[in-house]
Amino acid sequence: MAKRIRNPLAGGGRLLKLTGMTTSIATRVATHQVKSWFQDDALRETNREALMRHIGREVAATLGEMKGAVMKVGQIASQMQDILPKEISEQLAVLQNASAPMPFHVIRRQLETHLGGKLGDHFREFSETPFAAASIGQVHDAVTRDGESVVVKVQYPAVRSSIDSDMRHLKRILRLGSLLKVNEAALDSVFQEIRSRLNEELDYHQEARNLNHLREFHRDQPWLVIPRVHASLSGEAVLTLSREDGVPLHQVNDENGFDQPLRNLLGERLFDALAAEIFQLGTVHCDPHPGNFAFRRDGSIVMYDFGAVKQLSEEDIELFGKVINAATKGDWEHLDAGLIELGARRPDSHPPPGFYDRWVPLILSGFSPEPVNFADARVHLDIVETVRKTPLSALLTFQPSSRTLLVERVVSGHYWTMKALGVHSAFLPRLQSSMAMSKVG
Repeated sequence: MAKRIRNPLAGGGRLLKLTGMTTSIATRVATHQVKSWFQDDALRETNREALMRHIGREVAATLGEMKGAVMKVGQIASQMQDILPKEISEQLAVLQNASAPMPFHVIRRQLETHLGGKLGDHFREFSETPFAAASIGQVHDAVTRDGESVVVKVQYPAVRSSIDSDMRHLKRILRLGSLLKVNEAALDSVFQEIRSRLNEELDYHQEARNLNHLREFHRDQPWLVIPRVHASLSGEAVLTLSREDGVPLHQVNDENGFDQPLRNLLGERLFDALAAEIFQLGTVHCDPHPGNFAFRRDGSIVMYDFGAVKQLSEEDIELFGKVINAATKGDWEHLDAGLIELGARRPDSHPPPGFYDRWVPLILSGFSPEPVNFADARVHLDIVETVRKTPLSALLTFQPSSRTLLVERVVSGHYWTMKALGVHSAFLPRLQSSMAMSKVG
């Protein structure tokens, strides 16, 4: 009999791994602090960087062996250099890669528990090997009893029950030894936002509602393909969708029939769809991972994975518009006030003179009234270089905000999508057009 792989979400072993990691890191931080008393500034900084890299490797290695909320939060944390030391966030980047799948006997049990009866009662064919595996679930090809090809998203067992414990441990690790660049209130707010999104992402009934809501919103844009939900084959932890194929982002190139005009069109359509969702529907598709999008040679875009969808308040939509307008007009006074209101700028400190003059044109360089060649864009490199030249005290006048966190994730994530597509287009007029039709006017 084949040896069964142990469920990485099982409670006891999971708690031991997290507790062991926390204890190990706490010991290293304490040892470093004692040694630093007897070191000069240069050696202290060198040893601190080495400590951060080691902590990053240890966290990434431990989370990489686990499923569930802790790995998902680790993936999000890898993109948060405004919260974590870069040595840690760089090590966590490995968690963005596809994770190992769960053994099929676990998946079969989930399917039969949530759909009722035997697997064969619901599907004519079901591939035991998933074509995608992530932190909280995996996706399988299947054929319904009626003969339709579908994809079935199955959530790992015990993910929901592990969330609170997982996040407590991860937050404790981030607090150790003053590893964070933000205060406790900002960290709690960010974690609460992540917690809320995870709760929704783990509810496949909610994801089905998101799919139907966005399909209806985009009904007059046939070039945006959103899968249909098979409600009778879905539940809280199982979601069955129509199969919608497309070419993955890394294959969208001249060799595969996607010439420059077509790639420009795809980039513009993706931008328009996301901007319309934010400013007209008040919704953010929060996961810009390239695996959540596929492309077709007829100019269509397929969107997958609607678990991470955030509803925006009218107040936030209006504030986003005000901040963007102030930034594009060079109105630093109103920009600053808007950032404070959004919680992204600390009201008890002030950026130095000239700060916005340096940073705003850099951040907005992808939103130009003239076409930008994203294939050659170097915004990411320019930002790193500007960070090096900016005093830490100036950077610390800003902080991550739960109100902007996921929108920022979408913008930065799709910057890389536009680079991969090699889009050559002007996005500022398109953004302004979408804002003009905002649901708040």
